[in-house]
Amino acid sequence: MGNPQRILWADDEIDLLKPHLLFLRNKGYDVTTANNGRDALELAAHTPFELIILDENMPGLTGLETLQLLKQEHPQTPVIMITKSEEENIMDQAVGSKIADYLIKPVNPNQILIAIKKHLHSERLVAEKTTQDYREEFGQLSMLINSASTIEDWYALYRRLVFRELELSDAATNLDELLEAQKKDANSEFYKWLRRNYEEWVTTDSHPLMSPEIFPKKVFPLLDAGEKVFFILIDNFRLDQWNTLKPLLAEYFSFEENLYTSILPTATQYARNAIFSGLMPLQIEKMFPDLWIDEDSEEGKNINESPLIATMLARYRRNFRFSYNKINDSAGGERLLRDFSRLEANDLNVIVLNFIDMLSHARTESKMIRELAATNAAYRSLTESWFRHSSALEIFRRIAAKGYKIVLTTDHGTIRVDNPIKVVGDKNTNTNLRYKLGKNLAYNPKQVYEIKDPSRYGLPSPNVSTTYIFASRDDFFAYPNNYNYYVQYYTGTFQHGGISMEEMLVPIITLSPK
Repeated sequence: MGNPQRILWADDEIDLLKPHLLFLRNKGYDVTTANNGRDALELAAHTPFELIILDENMPGLTGLETLQLLKQEHPQTPVIMITKSEEENIMDQAVGSKIADYLIKPVNPNQILIAIKKHLHSERLVAEKTTQDYREEFGQLSMLINSASTIEDWYALYRRLVFRELELSDAATNLDELLEAQKKDANSEFYKWLRRNYEEWVTTDSHPLMSPEIFPKKVFPLLDAGEKVFFILIDNFRLDQWNTLKPLLAEYFSFEENLYTSILPTATQYARNAIFSGLMPLQIEKMFPDLWIDEDSEEGKNINESPLIATMLARYRRNFRFSYNKINDSAGGERLLRDFSRLEANDLNVIVLNFIDMLSHARTESKMIRELAATNAAYRSLTESWFRHSSALEIFRRIAAKGYKIVLTTDHGTIRVDNPIKVVGDKNTNTNLRYKLGKNLAYNPKQVYEIKDPSRYGLPSPNVSTTYIFASRDDFFAYPNNYNYYVQYYTGTFQHGGISMEEMLVPIITLSPK
């Protein structure tokens, strides 16, 4: 344990607690005692204690009064309060004063020991247990990576990897690099597996839930049952980010959590338009040419989402009244909240939240944002901070208060890229780093997934000889011109459009108000 950790125990009947004190000293703790609040404050003023135990019912300064004064001078020191009283108002005051723990007499030495361990050793104990659990699971995960043969296998594996990633990031372990290497192995195998299966998915009825089916299979059944539904799409939203936001919503909703598979390219123009139209991109181009925006167009690639929703509702003969709202900043969120009563007249309200996509782009372009979101853990933390302090959380609360259901999802995820792959294209080649399309692409076919017959895969062909290529794992496409600058600028950025579990296996959650 190293140097004994110092504990102050204040109780007016401290002499009766000698067995407890001896027990803790035998466990290696340096315990100092006081029999009133004044003495406790005096001792704490001159000695740095790691933890303080207070009896609530002391003569002179009560435990609660002593607690208030201690918190002013030593706000970071955990305080455990012990009391004979079971009065709720005393508990409320103690909890409101940010008490670390609250125990009711009689207490035995082991109860005290457990409370001490929780507040003095939890970080070390959690790290040790998390390390042990991951080391034990490492072999199982490796076997699953090599044996996954269905999309459900990949969903299950991805969930477990994300769970481990969050556990390790919350604990002070040295296993992050090992897990990152295992995720790369998983993405390599996922890429190989997807190459073998993707063509069948888009040419037959044998496929997992994919982008064009989100509304017909997840939203329409709720509307048909008479529910009022909010469909909220957070751009660039991954499973790990959902797991970070979930605790903020658990007070208001219960969750039905699933994953679905984004179409290729995993980019807004394709995947999001497929969601809002219920069609593959080629079908949109053919059926609604005025609503499809070509890659080389100067127009925004997602400016026709509301009319696409209208075409889908008409095609499925659903006469639902709907609204469409895209929120790009806090002012947009505040406007939506002010006008919320108008939304209640609709059967369906679609909301697109663009913050995470904006963060991803800002991180690429801004050195400061790149420093703030240097890792996946930091990226999650910024996402959580945005959601907690933005109008987005209040929108969810307002929907819960009205008793409406939410279908929450995204069009694609994003992945941190580190490995450049050279590709050459003409001036009409698109700028995305995870997929390229063009008629004169030069590349190493062993490094990419290539689609030479786009129409077979539900993709438009701007030219007769258009080829699509997709990057895998943490690869990104770089041009030979200015190669070193290009690589330095984009290495470590978050990108989307290609093939990885993070981009393609994305959350879809039905939230029911409690």
